[in-house]
Amino acid sequence: MNITGKLLIVDDEQVIRHTLARILQSSGFDVTTAENAEQGLAFLETSSFDLVFMDIRLPGMPGLDALDIIRSRYSGLPVVLFTALPDLDSAVEALRRGATDYLLKPLKPEMVIDRIRSILLARQKERRKREIQAQIDLLQGELNQLNDESAVLPPPSSPPPLSSERYLKRGDIALDLYTRRVTVGENIISLLPTSFNFLLVLARHAPEVVDYQTLVAEAQGYKVDVREAQELVKWHIHQIRQAIEPDVRKPRYIFNVRGMGYRLVSD
Repeated sequence: MNITGKLLIVDDEQVIRHTLARILQSSGFDVTTAENAEQGLAFLETSSFDLVFMDIRLPGMPGLDALDIIRSRYSGLPVVLFTALPDLDSAVEALRRGATDYLLKPLKPEMVIDRIRSILLARQKERRKREIQAQIDLLQGELNQLNDESAVLPPPSSPPPLSSERYLKRGDIALDLYTRRVTVGENIISLLPTSFNFLLVLARHAPEVVDYQTLVAEAQGYKVDVREAQELVKWHIHQIRQAIEPDVRKPRYIFNVRGMGYRLVSD
């Protein structure tokens, strides 16, 4: 299997940055380099990456501090740390704080490439398993509706009328509160039950920002701390965007207000 991806290398040594970039590019990876943690975090703000390769000892912000920020903002993003000074305590600390792996310099090209491919392959498998499970859940939901003689299904080829109190409409997005389906323009979309609840909360509050804990409390009926709420919300927002956004990299409907929550804008 040909495993490729977009990588970010963060190291203050120019020779290492350029050498790693050249080796990885020749192996089919798309590589961006940064000379310090601040620059690397700036790249993460504007671009999507599949893996971060970062020195633990950097000028300015240390690698472990940058790791904490990446973990809080991009929880599913793998981060591999490396250093020229072997230190068991720092290795354990890096893994405890969420690093995917910890490597020692000098870095052997074959080992680096094999490790990156292994990490990205595992990530692709997990993503595919979630997609398959989501499809199973959707099909199970539809099967349950078909088995329920009292369920009212929407017309198969056209969106339902939007005048009834059965529907909550925000711009060209309409939520059917009976069949729990979403209409975007002329398209009828099915969501996982919990993801539908999250979209419903956003629609009820639109266009105001809904914080992470409120989203979880209203969509799932229980309270969690901010960090756990952020993780729960992030996954469901991803599912919703995959279903309703024309381009998930350039959201049209659902926007993240960093450190606060999400808002639905549909007008």
